[in-house]
Amino acid sequence: MDNGMDTRRTTRALATEAVHAGRDDLAGLGLHAPPIDLSTTYPSYDSRAEAARIDAFATTGAEPDGPPVYGRLGNPTVARFETALARLEGTESAVAFASGMAALSAVLLVRGSMGLRHVVAVRPLYGCSDHLLTAGLLGSEVTWTDPAGVADALRPDTGLVLVESPANPTLAEIDLRAVVHACGSVPLLVDNTFATPVLQRPAEQGARLVLHSATKYLGGHGDVLAGVVACDEEFAGKLRQVRFATGGVLHPLAGYLLLRGLSTLPVRVRAASANAAELAARLAADPRVSRVHYPRIGGAMVAFEVHGDPHAVIAGVRLITPAVSLGSVDSLIQHPASISHRIVDADDRRDAGVSDRLLRLSVGLEDIEDLWTDLDQALGTPARRPARTEAAARG
Repeated sequence: MDNGMDTRRTTRALATEAVHAGRDDLAGLGLHAPPIDLSTTYPSYDSRAEAARIDAFATTGAEPDGPPVYGRLGNPTVARFETALARLEGTESAVAFASGMAALSAVLLVRGSMGLRHVVAVRPLYGCSDHLLTAGLLGSEVTWTDPAGVADALRPDTGLVLVESPANPTLAEIDLRAVVHACGSVPLLVDNTFATPVLQRPAEQGARLVLHSATKYLGGHGDVLAGVVACDEEFAGKLRQVRFATGGVLHPLAGYLLLRGLSTLPVRVRAASANAAELAARLAADPRVSRVHYPRIGGAMVAFEVHGDPHAVIAGVRLITPAVSLGSVDSLIQHPASISHRIVDADDRRDAGVSDRLLRLSVGLEDIEDLWTDLDQALGTPARRPARTEAAARG
């Protein structure tokens, strides 16, 4: 959708892009804050021209030139968020959806429509992504492998290779450049939800598709449900056609909240990551904890395994919220084997490193001492509090 924005690439720093991308045209409109366009339809008195625009969209999926047409083809507020996210990820385009799972489903449908229904995937993935592939709900067939086995798992009908790094919930990391090389001509989709473009830009390492559950860090406040795929414009056109046909559109208010969330994304991720690194170090030194998982690239997620009952920890927190999801300004904790990955077969869960004693902690922006005090009491019999450290433990 043509919203009049200057989408030319610049050399602006990521923090600057986070604040200004998607808003480049506001001063010329006499505005400071982005507007919210809630219209579902738009007037047009030239039906011949409208027919030509519809024909063009049906052919390529390109955003229609000129004024908007209908909310299912696109929305100006959502387009601002898409422009901004593409700039942050360093891709030509981005296409937003009603949820992260809707975004992944659209990618699978695009490849499936070309007869490429086979997917090569590396565990662990987010539990619902795992289930979508394993159950073949969209007619796909999956081969699970480790990163070193990607090349051998490819078939003539392989349409996609899917990885998540850092992975949910173990925070395992993958050498993306090596996987890109193994993929050959098959597109690599990287779920970048945990890292965000602040810590990792998979497109720069050769990935063709970058997936986000925008519900998490991109929104950042636990009040918006969305998904987005950053990619080249050719693939974006196909995604828009699937979005139009299936109706998995993002509501304009959600688009507005996501654009607003992006403006503070670098600050939030870095501040929460500092908290997470400190908590990872303290947990690694705690005798009540058997293992800590924390990625080399950093981030605001910590996973840890306890010697005692993980359910008692969930029941014992008072400041940290026991809930699914992640990436909010407040800290959340959950037991993956019971919730986020419950839908994954128990043996597959354990093979992927998701033990029954594993807890996943999404670290927020609270004071570090308050967070540690809450974790300390929830872990049970108090251990001697470790001295404050400057570096995170490496899982």
